[in-house]
Amino acid sequence: MFFHRRHRERQLQEACSRPAADTCLCQGFASAFVTAQDGLTLHVRRYGSRHTSARSVVCLPGLARTAADFHPLATALAADPDNPRLVLALDYRGHGQSQYDRHSNNYTIRVALADLSAVLAALEITSAIFVGTSFGGVLAMMLAVLPPIAVAGVILNDIGPVIEPRGLVRIKQYVGKLPVPRTLEEGAEILRWWFNAQFPKLAPQDWIAFAQRTWREHRGALMPNHDLKLARALRGVSLERLPTLWDQFDALAHIPLMVIRGANSDILASTTVNAMLARRGQLEVECDAGTPWSARSRRRAGSGSRATPGRAQGDTADCSLCCFLRCPRTGLMVRHRSKKRQRGGGERCNSLALAE
Repeated sequence: MFFHRRHRERQLQEACSRPAADTCLCQGFASAFVTAQDGLTLHVRRYGSRHTSARSVVCLPGLARTAADFHPLATALAADPDNPRLVLALDYRGHGQSQYDRHSNNYTIRVALADLSAVLAALEITSAIFVGTSFGGVLAMMLAVLPPIAVAGVILNDIGPVIEPRGLVRIKQYVGKLPVPRTLEEGAEILRWWFNAQFPKLAPQDWIAFAQRTWREHRGALMPNHDLKLARALRGVSLERLPTLWDQFDALAHIPLMVIRGANSDILASTTVNAMLARRGQLEVECDAGTPWSARSRRRAGSGSRATPGRAQGDTADCSLCCFLRCPRTGLMVRHRSKKRQRGGGERCNSLALAE
């Protein structure tokens, strides 16, 4: 196997010390850059127009992931013919096109929250629906108790108030430590080796797309799309004293909430989902067979689901998620349910974005 390390530390440091070039509008979004409180530059993908009556959506990726993970969802929501909306997807510091921090001890939840608040203030977002995958879901829950941001709705993807230690161990094993491939095809094989247990239904083209969002090209070579110093920040996380977020979850009591969980998840346990259901009578829970957002939406469009006219079939949004986002309370619809609904079984439904 080719899982040798080719990091070339000096070249990596040079490549990671500055943001990548702006992305053109032909790809469906504009790049916005915001200055954090400490002067570091943060990158945000902006889809759609702010001149719309529909509620804005803010997408928060997982740790070591970037705004690119939400591209299919964001383009679908921004291009909705009935309810087009502004969608923002954030690159955390040390991720994607955001500037990398020289100090690894700044890669913390506290700093990430301050960065998120700076982005929302700079882009004049006073109320929004937050879609958070794993680490992004933690930020969404914590944001609910921090004024003055009005959280109009929350979608938690593969995360809850209790984080399973087994899942965190797995994350600590690969963040900042993946081998750097020579080609995207090689990268796809590396990712399949690491994540096939979580995403057993991915097709070869899905693993290639995953690789395209995990590494970027720099001077003819592939480089990680996140700062390798994230691994240092994770070393200090104690598995014996993992805090719970029940207080933050309870702060969402009067806010429309949807939880997405896959049967193969090692981050969000079914017992935690049951406890969440017991704590609040109105909660939408989705679990179905195991493909991530981009792959699942593409396959549904190709297997009889109605694609919205003028939109690529691969960008057709999942029906349950779109119904959630049409609730009058969120400005987009939330069906409140007191029962967990499960479609399919036995496989992961991490449907919004890949990885943690």
